[in-house]
Amino acid sequence: MPASSIKYRHLGRTSAHRQALLRNLVTSLIERESIATTWPKAKEAQRVAEKLISLGKRNTGEARTKAESYLFNSHLHIPKVFGTLRERYANRPGGYTRVLRIEPKKDDQAPSAILELVDGPRDMRFSLTAATLLKRREDGLSTMNEITSMNVHKVTRFRPGGEEDLEKEITRLKNLKLRDEERRSKLEEEGKEIKEPTVVRWSAGGGRTRKAIRNGGRTDKDNESGKTDRDDEDWEN
Repeated sequence: MPASSIKYRHLGRTSAHRQALLRNLVTSLIERESIATTWPKAKEAQRVAEKLISLGKRNTGEARTKAESYLFNSHLHIPKVFGTLRERYANRPGGYTRVLRIEPKKDDQAPSAILELVDGPRDMRFSLTAATLLKRREDGLSTMNEITSMNVHKVTRFRPGGEEDLEKEITRLKNLKLRDEERRSKLEEEGKEIKEPTVVRWSAGGGRTRKAIRNGGRTDKDNESGKTDRDDEDWEN
């Protein structure tokens, strides 16, 4: 199959408007570590975010100047890019971000997605993996199947103290579930209406997702970029 001639998605905007949109999305991602947007916007912002974090890992004067020129309110975010994130991804060769498909709020809305930084406090796959392990333990299953084992490896291999953090996340989710069961029991005793539980707070950082996550929370096969650090000759058009 011939390679596509489309170098990037135009997103239905002029070049200047597209650039401003992506700058805003990437700045929000660096600040919050997880953002919800449309699938096309998430994929384009992912490309830029990967390059930005690569600049942070390079940690040179030229790289810092380039990053400062791209981010909004750069004085607030440059320390994180060249400090926290550079240290977090020191041993990771690429794939600093992940895109997860989610159900749109409305039926006629464009395909939606969450763009997140991996190995951070709002890493959704990390929390979903912890939830899967919790469910298997509750069901009395002592071993992991192939998919779960693969996900555990993915979310812990580049994360400092990954296995320990995963156990902490399992405990956190277990406590959330116990509190919800206690709340429901109390409402039943008082004869009050029991509403559906609040959307599960999958991540310790407070990030929430909508209830329906396609593919059981799994990413598409190419959602983690898996790219290695490289020169940024095509920083953004």
